[in-house]
Amino acid sequence: MIEVKRFDSAEPYDAKGHFNMSAMRLQGKGVTNLEDYWVGFSTFLPGGGADKASAPTGKVYVVLKGEMTVTSSDGEVILGQYDSCYLPPNTERSIENKTNNPVQMLVISPN
Repeated sequence: MIEVKRFDSAEPYDAKGHFNMSAMRLQGKGVTNLEDYWVGFSTFLPGGGADKASAPTGKVYVVLKGEMTVTSSDGEVILGQYDSCYLPPNTERSIENKTNNPVQMLVISPN
């Protein structure tokens, strides 16, 4: 059975360590019956981002609109529209929208 979650019914959630942004859960984490991973949709205002931190699970970022700067011990990388990156588990990173335009991004992570 296909389980559909309409964007119009997505609800915001608090993303710890993030600022000047809005996050909504699209799949998993109690929003749907997806158990292996979750998918979130984030909108970052100019200057928005996430403080330097790591997570015990890996993450995939997919930029849908705008440019997001991702900084890790490997250096700084700028992701543009439709670019993506994978952050392995326990990778310390920070992210920041250094532009004057909003950024829309998907976040995909195991539970």
